[in-house]
Amino acid sequence: MATLRKAVLSGFTLAAAMSFAGPAFGQASVENFYRGKTVNLLVSADAGTPSDTVARQFAGFFAKNIPGQPKVVVLNVVGAGGMVAANSLQTRQPADGTAIGLLQRNNLYIPLLDPRQSNFDPRKVKWIGSIDKVSYSMVAMTRSGVTTADDLFKKKFTIGATGFSNENRMLPALLNERIGTKMNIVPGYTGRGEVYLAMQRGEVDGWASTIDGLKVGEPAKMITDGKMKVLLHVGWKSHPDFPQVPNLSNYVTKPEDKALFDFILLPFEAGRPIAVPQNVPQDRLEALRAAFAKTIADPAFIASMKSQGYPVDPIDGGAIEQIVTQLYAAPKSVIESARKLQR
Repeated sequence: MATLRKAVLSGFTLAAAMSFAGPAFGQASVENFYRGKTVNLLVSADAGTPSDTVARQFAGFFAKNIPGQPKVVVLNVVGAGGMVAANSLQTRQPADGTAIGLLQRNNLYIPLLDPRQSNFDPRKVKWIGSIDKVSYSMVAMTRSGVTTADDLFKKKFTIGATGFSNENRMLPALLNERIGTKMNIVPGYTGRGEVYLAMQRGEVDGWASTIDGLKVGEPAKMITDGKMKVLLHVGWKSHPDFPQVPNLSNYVTKPEDKALFDFILLPFEAGRPIAVPQNVPQDRLEALRAAFAKTIADPAFIASMKSQGYPVDPIDGGAIEQIVTQLYAAPKSVIESARKLQR
């Protein structure tokens, strides 16, 4: 992971430098193409979710940095753990640079695990980059009596989840299987808002949440008021926002378990990956990548994201391609273990 992160940062620095080198890739023709057009930014999440918020913050700044300054419109395309949007981007959207997808990181490996989702292949799109990285934690309502990480191993409690192949179901399932937590997982909720409503009603006791999803709105208030506890970081380091909360390194000891967790956690480096169809013309692809690099370096964009509670911690398209390559090169035993989590 450390080697990958170093390569990621190095690759991003190179790409960003190239992007500011000037209009060396036929900017005039790209500008003429985009002028007056609308670019659809497909978001594989419901309106009001963290991914949707990030996409809407990004869209306006991104539009200003695309030659010709087209209008960028956010379209929410939900379903199947983000795979509906991914499939649409790869097979149904125009490959002319007017369709972009802000996808989910599980889209990078779900096709490896679930043959039903093989219509999407992350090696057959072009990656633009990712605005941030993602970290997960297990949370629970205080009233449940599960208030520490150790309680996860001692007390049975029920958590909500969305799609069966979503991370918020797979991660607790992996914790149950490999380190012996006692969570009863109820999938099928339509989104994070519905899960939190179920938590407040007492239907479920907790769930697996992204860290950025805990920093705003009702979840942040529940933590401040002591009604909800952050129990365990599902990663190898404790997040700086909750440094006192333990992480996986305290509990995962077997090499085969660590390899499986590494496989599942690796895509978190890609956060919310942005892609375009494979056959987008090269000059437009490079223009979109340059626009991405300018956007995530813009102090106004960074400040806007910070005001919403979201950090800008980017990687470029080449780094996402490296992640995909590593996932597809994983040992068969690791892939099969991860595949069992889908059954």
